[in-house]
Amino acid sequence: MADDISKERVMHVADLARLHITDEEAEKLAEELRSIIKHAEQLKELDTTNVEPTTHVIQLENVMRKDEPRTDWITQEEALKNAPDHKDGQFRVPSILSE
Repeated sequence: MADDISKERVMHVADLARLHITDEEAEKLAEELRSIIKHAEQLKELDTTNVEPTTHVIQLENVMRKDEPRTDWITQEEALKNAPDHKDGQFRVPSILSE
């Protein structure tokens, strides 16, 4: 599979991506890509029969608090106490939409 990567193929992909690369750059990229693919192909030789598939190498867990009902909430009057302007139990703010 690594042998499939030629300078011409790199030039074609660069053209599709609208990238301008020189012949020297294309040859260097082709060599680097072949090297990467050869290295990845070595991983096929590993015995992974007893390895459990993972999506993350580090176990992730939720760090949020439990969502529990509370009874010690402030009242509507306490919430509006320091509001510069309020009406009918709601905060009043300047309009930001013009007609």
